[in-house]
Amino acid sequence: MNAKEMRGKAAKELNEKLLKLRREQFSLRMQRVMGQAVKPNDFGRVRKDIARLKTVLAEQAAAAKATGK
Repeated sequence: MNAKEMRGKAAKELNEKLLKLRREQFSLRMQRVMGQAVKPNDFGRVRKDIARLKTVLAEQAAAAKATGK
């Protein structure tokens, strides 16, 4: 999901997606520790998705603060 798609969603949906990505990140770490085959690019993809989500959430919070909501 790219940032443009994320901006159209509500903060609640984005927080749920963030939680899902954090769980996926934890799962990938555990798989790596247990010696299971994990694609190395999955770590970067999840980390970047989390960063994108946090950026969009921060933008929405700043916009809400600016409008006085």
